Amino acid sequence: MKNKSIQVTLLLNRWQNGDHDALDELIPQVYQQLRELASAQLNRNKKNSIQCTELISEAYIRLIDATGVDWKNRTHFYSMAARTMRRVLVDRYRKSNANKRGNNKTLLTYNEDLQSGSSQAIDLDNIEQALQKLEKLDTLQAEIVTLKFFGGLTNKEIALVQSVSERTVNRDWSVAKLWLYRELQGS
Repeated sequence: MKNKSIQVTLLLNRWQNGDHDALDELIPQVYQQLRELASAQLNRNKKNSIQCTELISEAYIRLIDATGVDWKNRTHFYSMAARTMRRVLVDRYRKSNANKRGNNKTLLTYNEDLQSGSSQAIDLDNIEQALQKLEKLDTLQAEIVTLKFFGGLTNKEIALVQSVSERTVNRDWSVAKLWLYRELQGS
């Protein structure tokens, strides 16, 4: 695993430095993880209007068009992919519902502990609006929610991406969950 992580990081660095062949080598290395991220996103969606491969493709196109990204490592790449998938899903949701306003709400389910069997359905547009509000209040908490909810990253991985301690991630995740719960109850 560590060897694969180093290999992905090296390919990201080569790609960042203009080596287009590195991108061709990178895709097979990261595709399965991207598929798992996309699948997790789509499993939360009660009315899928996009297929897994299509979500990966759209996110991939946006990622390769991203300029000025300083790819730090493999985890950083996956966190960016998660954020990009979030944007793709929100953009699609808004586009498909532009004429319907209020009809066919797209619901996401977040299940923090998959073994517990408890989950909560959340409207995608409401979570996006709540995250935008949270970003204005506390960008780190909003980023933690995005990486956890949309990216499926662990607290340890989030701590690495955000360059903070795992304890900080745990604390901010707890506060953000409470804030989001209260915010979404009002929507």
